[in-house]
Amino acid sequence: MNLRGRNKVSPEFSMSSMTDIVFLLLVFFLLTSPAITPDALDLILPKAKGKTSNQQNLSVSITKDLDIYVNKERVTQANLESFINSELVGVEDPTIILRAEEGVPIEEAVSVMDIANRNKYKIVLAVRPN
Repeated sequence: MNLRGRNKVSPEFSMSSMTDIVFLLLVFFLLTSPAITPDALDLILPKAKGKTSNQQNLSVSITKDLDIYVNKERVTQANLESFINSELVGVEDPTIILRAEEGVPIEEAVSVMDIANRNKYKIVLAVRPN
């Protein structure tokens, strides 16, 4: 077959379809991004400069109503330390991400930090980027 007579696709046409694909991928990732942190509760975190590490073994969340969650499981203040210890048994270099909602009294966050300090766990305070 002779292919010389075939029309070539213009560069403008191929670029516009590439733009459409990129746009659709952008929309897809924007819609699926909340699924990236499945163990995180929807909290309004305090603002700060810096970046939260994604490496974690455990997430402790404190809501404005002073409800405490380890990952997504609700825990009482009295059972918090034993629950954290049982979750981190055998974990090498354990790290806790503390997610205290904006407006939570500092004493509540410090109590979790104290548990981490007593048990020699790393603790990182999660914040909302500025």
